[in-house]
Amino acid sequence: MVFGSGVPTVGVDALSADDFLVDVREDDEWQAGHAEGALHIPMSEFVARFGELTEKAPEGGRINVICRSGGRSAQVTAYLVQQGLDAANVEGGMQVWEAAGRPVVDAVGAPGAVI
Repeated sequence: MVFGSGVPTVGVDALSADDFLVDVREDDEWQAGHAEGALHIPMSEFVARFGELTEKAPEGGRINVICRSGGRSAQVTAYLVQQGLDAANVEGGMQVWEAAGRPVVDAVGAPGAVI
């Protein structure tokens, strides 16, 4: 699947708990609710923290990028692809993640909500 101008995408239903996920939403969104185990690097800090991503991403594995609805993550995915990395935008973002019944936790690990 592709988003916009050739950005690779992946559906929530195609992701397993072992897949690497990076959440590019802002701090308030992350604190309210996120996918457990995801790496949080806000889009506004992404370029400055790129090294953090490359240190934590699985060697040779795909980087799945998620935001609230898919717009910001599509932009970050396009950037990662330009850098030569295997990346995919999570279609529909955290809204679809939550609607699919996938677990959402808040900043302290309690049940969270997507805002």
